[in-house]
Amino acid sequence: MTENRMMVRVQIMGESYEVPEGSTIIMAMEYAGYQLKRGIGCREGFCGACATLYREKNDYKIKGGLACQTVVTDGMVIAQIPFVPAEKPVYNITELTPDIDTIKAIFPTVFRCVACNTCTKACPQDMEVMDYIQALKRGNIERAADLSFDCIRCGLCALRCPAEIVQYHAGTLARRLYGRYLAKKSPEIEERIKEVKEGAYDGEFEELESMSREKLSEKYYSREIKLK
Repeated sequence: MTENRMMVRVQIMGESYEVPEGSTIIMAMEYAGYQLKRGIGCREGFCGACATLYREKNDYKIKGGLACQTVVTDGMVIAQIPFVPAEKPVYNITELTPDIDTIKAIFPTVFRCVACNTCTKACPQDMEVMDYIQALKRGNIERAADLSFDCIRCGLCALRCPAEIVQYHAGTLARRLYGRYLAKKSPEIEERIKEVKEGAYDGEFEELESMSREKLSEKYYSREIKLK
């Protein structure tokens, strides 16, 4: 017992530890003495830095999740992944067209998708990953960009894909193509960009840069949030 909390036994990187029940994987690793410098970011579940593989007791399946979201269970075996190795194509967005030919040229593996839905099952954001890959196969860039919008690029989809597709890179291309060629232009945004370039907000930026961390935090959390 630790502070009246029950303990569970887990294996982290091959070593056995007792950690408090209800801990996330990140909390358990730090409790066990790991000093996390890589494979950790926002701690809130939206940066994708803490992709982790694990197996639960008496379950043959190897599962994937984010260490900041996944709660440990007794007998869990854990291996954190600093990043998922994947080739990242290099391209000039100004030389591309928002159509199926671009997808064929840059991400030919997309067309090997067998619709097994493994990528969707692996996604910690509960995104319809297979659906946006299918949209890319049809050349529907707008649909793919919309469905992949919440991608945090943790790489777990690519790690589990039998067709060796790098889904998160393909989704990034879809959003870039949509943003440059297909999205409707906003006069308000164009005007705001012009104001920024002309220095209309330089004074406010300088004020923020001069603030202490405590003052910045106070200003951030006291801001007015408008909900539609």
